[in-house]
Amino acid sequence: QVVADPGPYEGRKIMVRLPHDIPFMPGTPGGAFMDDLNSLLEPGMRVRHPGQPDWGLGQVQSNIGGKITVNFPEAGKVVIDGSRVHLLPVFEP
Repeated sequence: QVVADPGPYEGRKIMVRLPHDIPFMPGTPGGAFMDDLNSLLEPGMRVRHPGQPDWGLGQVQSNIGGKITVNFPEAGKVVIDGSRVHLLPVFEP
């Protein structure tokens, strides 16, 4: 969780400019930016499925063409469409 003092911007909408090479489509859940994060997932990385927390902590097996294969302890091997589901990377020590 990130907590910050909004200062003089409290209650105002602010525009954030992203680098030109990161596509972002306002109005979409997470926008294309989240799709781009899915593309960074590599075999061995740990992830959670935001809509299926009971599946547990999964391990990415492959990520080819936006299709991400993840092995979850409670659901087994699942192929996920990265354009529809924005997996949550887990970085634990």
